[in-house]
Amino acid sequence: MDLNYSAEDLAFRDTVRTFLEANLPKDLQEKVLNHKRLSKEDFVRWHKIVAKQGWVGTGWPVEHGGTGWNAVQRHIWEEECARAGTPSILPFGVNMVAPVIMAFGNEAQKRYYLPRILNCDDWWCQGYSEPGSGSDLASLKTRAERQGDHYIVNGQKTWTTLAQHADMIFCLVRTDPNARKQEGISFLLINMHTPGITVRPIIMLDEEHEVNEVFFDNVKVPVENLIGEENKGWTYAKYLLGHERTNIAAVGRAKRELQFLKRLAAKQQKNGKSLMEDPVYVSKVASLEVEIMALEMTVLRVLSQEGSKRGPGPEASMLKVKGTEIQQWLTELMVEAIGPYALPFDPAYLEGEQEHSAFGDDDAAPLAPYYFNFRKTSIYGGSNEIQKNIISQMILGL
Repeated sequence: MDLNYSAEDLAFRDTVRTFLEANLPKDLQEKVLNHKRLSKEDFVRWHKIVAKQGWVGTGWPVEHGGTGWNAVQRHIWEEECARAGTPSILPFGVNMVAPVIMAFGNEAQKRYYLPRILNCDDWWCQGYSEPGSGSDLASLKTRAERQGDHYIVNGQKTWTTLAQHADMIFCLVRTDPNARKQEGISFLLINMHTPGITVRPIIMLDEEHEVNEVFFDNVKVPVENLIGEENKGWTYAKYLLGHERTNIAAVGRAKRELQFLKRLAAKQQKNGKSLMEDPVYVSKVASLEVEIMALEMTVLRVLSQEGSKRGPGPEASMLKVKGTEIQQWLTELMVEAIGPYALPFDPAYLEGEQEHSAFGDDDAAPLAPYYFNFRKTSIYGGSNEIQKNIISQMILGL
């Protein structure tokens, strides 16, 4: 692989930068760069700005409204968005359920759902994990019994990210309780406004309402909302998880946060010198920077394979493990840099209710909740321990 950008790549990067400079709202940029919390309206506003440009479906084929960009162009877009400080395009619709619909859905499902996903007409969430089924996802117990032209769904999902905002949920449900556990699962699209669905918040260590429990009590779901074949949902679930794990790596954000870490450390004093002059701390930052560079090269290789029409394989597990380790490492070095000043945090500042932190350091104020929030990254999308098992079995042949 040629690791240098071509003239065409550089021209594309200039186009992306021009678009971001002209269209990224300053209030959204300020929130992202200062680690403030984003509202539903913030995410939707940015999504619709990008959708108007036609750049939401960066990995989608043109026939479905995608950009048709190659792997390098997608990487440039993600890197420039991270550098500029844009909100994320939430992955649940665009990068997770949409590829499943394109690969396994029928034509009616593609015509209806894909344009709505591109335009953010529906907010999607993911119904995979259950109280007793996390890493061992195939042990899920949420049932869907077919009655005529509907399924009746009963059960519970947990850790459902941003379900309090969702219009739709893609769900794994058990449709054949007598089959081997991987073979009795189906993939349903469920309207979150259907009677019988209850969403209950889970408040996390950072005091934010990000995840939820979702309960299904005799929820009627039309059979036409089944993706693919009944009892084949495990195949579709694995396909989706491959796309999720590739995106979890978030190398562009890691590069941006590395620059923030360097600025943060440069302001701190140790023995009368900047912390970035301390050889022990600098060696940690340098090691982290090397890991981020290696992650970026691996992401490009995996994206190139996707471009050749091969979906993400076990390599996605490598990206998930390394990407989440790097994200956690970044937050650990940030907290280490400011020491006890990381202990208090200022919810009013994080919510954008006041311009500056009451504690006098806008950089330090969000770092405790930021650290706490990133403890979860090594668990969601399949825990890192499970990913290491996948790597050993499918790559190393152990």
